[in-house]
Amino acid sequence: MSNPESSTGRVGSSTFALLVSAAVTLGIVAVAFFLPVPFVKLSPGPTFNVIGDVEGTPVIEITGEQTFPTTGELDMTTVRESGGPRGGLTFVDAIGAWFNASDAVVPRELIYPDDISGEAVKARNAAAFSTSESNSVAAALRYLDLPVETKIVATAVIVGAPADEVFEPRDEILSINGVPVTAPSDVVETVQGSPVGTEFTFEIRRSAENKTVKVTSGENPDVPGKPYLGISVGELYSAEFDINFTLSDVGGPSAGLMFAAGIVDKLTPEDLSGGKHVAGTGTITPEGVVGPIGGIRQKLAGAREAGAELFLMPEQHCAEAQGHIPDGLTVTPVTSLTDAIKEMNHWVAGIPVTTCPATP
Repeated sequence: MSNPESSTGRVGSSTFALLVSAAVTLGIVAVAFFLPVPFVKLSPGPTFNVIGDVEGTPVIEITGEQTFPTTGELDMTTVRESGGPRGGLTFVDAIGAWFNASDAVVPRELIYPDDISGEAVKARNAAAFSTSESNSVAAALRYLDLPVETKIVATAVIVGAPADEVFEPRDEILSINGVPVTAPSDVVETVQGSPVGTEFTFEIRRSAENKTVKVTSGENPDVPGKPYLGISVGELYSAEFDINFTLSDVGGPSAGLMFAAGIVDKLTPEDLSGGKHVAGTGTITPEGVVGPIGGIRQKLAGAREAGAELFLMPEQHCAEAQGHIPDGLTVTPVTSLTDAIKEMNHWVAGIPVTTCPATP
């Protein structure tokens, strides 16, 4: 005989348990979709016209030397990161990026290793950007056969480190413990050759004024037992006149090529872009050699979205870029600042530019 409760549409205990279990499972899955995952999303970032202005201020300011009018655009390209050292990228974000050809998802530790603090990564990026600015000055000046001055400076200072609030980025380091500093290694070897807790006396020059400062080394949080001050030391190249870069909150070394091209454009009567829209990326050495960078696919997409028609990139990225070049964008590989300027001249004159070789 049937149970009268079943015939009136009531749910049995086993069915009810299954429904509750399914609801809980769906709830867990739904929550999981919005939990942070250990990945970083890379997507096209903003572009900056290095011969133009940002909020009314020239990206490259040159004073004390004759400059010439520029037209068109020479864009440096960037990559936007989502996720960061403390998470924030959700599973849904990651899935969406996997299906977007202009985005990429990479393990967080590739960009923010677990054994290196987020502040240290930021300081390294700031130092790399400062180095790209400095190298671009040297490369442009050498291309133009102008004198290059060299100084040893603090390229970046880590927040909260022993040197924080004592050093400022681009302080020129004249001596350490009374010994003249002639190379970055002089500072590194002196600090690392002394025990943690050693006080060092520096003679520095800041804003044309000499100062004496003291810093006591601490233990490197990323390398236990090893002393550190929390500054990056490198060579700063400069001209006999003032060349200043005004961009802030941008890191990494990949703007070097476009910065160098922008300096050359401002210091010569020749109009490099011919009034057209050029973008590019690439590290640069003081001698003008162009090197590889990260995020080439994102930079290609970002350049075209901004309206660029010609894109200059390191030749090492030809294979990676294949199949990811947006319609309407001509891409030419270069190995040096000289190459880049030659290719721009050809493009403006209507002469075919170099392209990447076809791969089988």
